[in-house]
Amino acid sequence: MQKLIITAALTGAEVTREQQPALPITPEEIGIAAAECAQAGASIVHVHARNADGTPTQSREVYQKIIAEVKKHSNVIVQVSTGGAVGMTPQERLAPVTLKPEMATLSMGTVNFGGDVFMNHPVDMEVFAEAMRAHGVKPELEIFDSGMLTTATRWLKKGLMVGPLHFDFVLGIPGGMAGTPEALMYLKSQLPEGSTWTVAGIGAAQLPLGTLAILLGGHVRVGFEDNVFYRKGELAVSNAQLIARIARISLELDRPVATPDEARKLLSLREGH
Repeated sequence: MQKLIITAALTGAEVTREQQPALPITPEEIGIAAAECAQAGASIVHVHARNADGTPTQSREVYQKIIAEVKKHSNVIVQVSTGGAVGMTPQERLAPVTLKPEMATLSMGTVNFGGDVFMNHPVDMEVFAEAMRAHGVKPELEIFDSGMLTTATRWLKKGLMVGPLHFDFVLGIPGGMAGTPEALMYLKSQLPEGSTWTVAGIGAAQLPLGTLAILLGGHVRVGFEDNVFYRKGELAVSNAQLIARIARISLELDRPVATPDEARKLLSLREGH
């Protein structure tokens, strides 16, 4: 079984300081949080940018500062978000890809997202995929529902993407696929050969789905973007606390945790970083 890749989803676009006082917002805070998560076992940090007032932004300049702060403190893989926040234009969302990060997310379809709709028009998705190819960025394909995985498989057959593909199953979003073991098992059964995958369980689904992914040979994403609690009614004190728990469970199950450089090899990231 491959070593476990743990992704820290540090901030997201929706969580507020009122909900989670330890939420990192500024580039400096995100850089420190990334270093703490790397120390706890994370090899990837999934990054959303915020303005100084805490509102979400896809500003290239803010992402540039965040990446510099992360790299100042650790060797983790930086994965930028192209999801941004609901309502942003495709052009806004794509901006950080021009910084040539090692990875970026690529959502594979439109989904109801709580009370909103997260729009991903097929033409825009193709533009995102082409931009990532042009800048040498490895996409992580975000799957909120099973039809999105079918789309990715179709794109692979048509040559719109080149394997090996890496997927993130985001389960438990209101409007998307449920955060259940059955949902995860179905998605795993439909993966193109040679793919790698991560699960991001939302809210209470984070810990059970993360544990199941460890057992099934997948990888795990945790962090404040997906869940602000350590256990029911108890706020986590940091993103690193959530990372450390997954690393500890994996080691108890005799599955070592990957370093950032080991994760780069497992994900076939380009050389030069």
